Amino acid sequence: MPPIAFAKIPQLLKGLRRCWWHGFSELVRKHFMGDTKNLVGKAAIEEIRSLVKDLGTCMFCTYDEKGELQARPMAVQQADEEGNLWFLSKKGSEKNQQLMSANKTDLLFGEGKDKWMCLHGTAVLMYDREKIKELWTPIAKIWFTEGENDPSISVIRFRFKSGYYWDNKHGRMVAIAKMAAAFITGETMDDGVEGQLISQEEA
Repeated sequence: MPPIAFAKIPQLLKGLRRCWWHGFSELVRKHFMGDTKNLVGKAAIEEIRSLVKDLGTCMFCTYDEKGELQARPMAVQQADEEGNLWFLSKKGSEKNQQLMSANKTDLLFGEGKDKWMCLHGTAVLMYDREKIKELWTPIAKIWFTEGENDPSISVIRFRFKSGYYWDNKHGRMVAIAKMAAAFITGETMDDGVEGQLISQEEA
């Protein structure tokens, strides 16, 4: 074999690897990626409420005076029919101070490898005693030792503008089984759904 042919072998192998990876990527995209379904208005709210029911806790992200993101875990107390998410918070907390300066807020939800959601929106502070009573649960006494009448309790109402979700509808083990079946049969195995979440105001 001429020397020039030997010199081209690494390039050929590299090209073959690229072709293989491209083919594999297309196979994964075609057979294993779930449907894309963007949701607007009421449909988006229904999906948010469903995922919040499953996920419960999020990373509640605010922004400090430098514009840097600050995050902490918080439990959602309620997801109402209008798409508002409600939280209980201490009046003197850092996040409350940040919300008084800038109400831009991001919420990040996740559970293992099955469900994820991020929401972008705004949050406002409220001091409605009736709403506090409505949102109160016994576990909240861990943070508010005086109970639902604790004077340090405030309410945060989050209203989403946009977001994105990933929902593996069948669970991890079923997803693995479907991937294996897709490899063998070559047939598409729908393993979940993902898409944008858009409020009616942003549509």
